[in-house]
Amino acid sequence: MSNIDIQAYLDTHRLLVQAVDGLSEEELKWKESPVKWSVTEVLAHLIDHNIVVSFRIRDILADTKAQLPAFEQDKWVAGQRANESSADNILDAFQALLSYNGILFGRLTDAELDKSGINIKGETVRVRDIIAGFTKHVNTHLAQIERIKQAFGNQLASAAAEPQQ
Repeated sequence: MSNIDIQAYLDTHRLLVQAVDGLSEEELKWKESPVKWSVTEVLAHLIDHNIVVSFRIRDILADTKAQLPAFEQDKWVAGQRANESSADNILDAFQALLSYNGILFGRLTDAELDKSGINIKGETVRVRDIIAGFTKHVNTHLAQIERIKQAFGNQLASAAAEPQQ
């Protein structure tokens, strides 16, 4: 069948669960600034991105020849009030979509994985590259989650170090 790394795609859920394990609701919802995302918002973005990727892949497999859709990630996160969501609920939905897509990916032939579409930038993208790109995208956001956790810890340390009046 295929030479794509379906397991790496499926493992993104486990990596995200590990990244947020033990975080309090305050830590999950904390934002360094109004224009930066919280950990919960990062998770919401990743399920949104996976929904879009899922659509793009199915559109390519269906040979529709339509330009693959983009999405405005900041507006999606803000519009759904993602920070009011539960990280657990987001991760449950994320895992369900990963599992469903993983089943599809497992039955695709190399020829199907090499099918392509045109993205919003006018670039040709293959199904196999979309799958690998999504896994890489999650890893980028795992690093973002670590930066948010570090910034939260720094903010707590700064507040504790301030002299009491």
